[in-house]
Amino acid sequence: MLKIVDVDYIKDYQIVLTFNNGKVKNVDLSDKLKGSLFEPLKDLDLFIQFGLVNGTIEWVNGADFAPEYLFRIGKALNL
Repeated sequence: MLKIVDVDYIKDYQIVLTFNNGKVKNVDLSDKLKGSLFEPLKDLDLFIQFGLVNGTIEWVNGADFAPEYLFRIGKALNL
């Protein structure tokens, strides 16, 4: 099962995620914040209020994305 084990805020709506398979990806969510649960995250003050919960990133308003989705849309980083 794919899980996120670390998350770092970069800038704007970009985060870097480390997955339990060792892959690290840069994820830009700027065009993914749609719908009643995600629209409030367009406020950067709210966007940066997140944490790791049950293997994925979750925001203070309860919004989250499946780790598999974030892995798929992320761009691989070679560290």
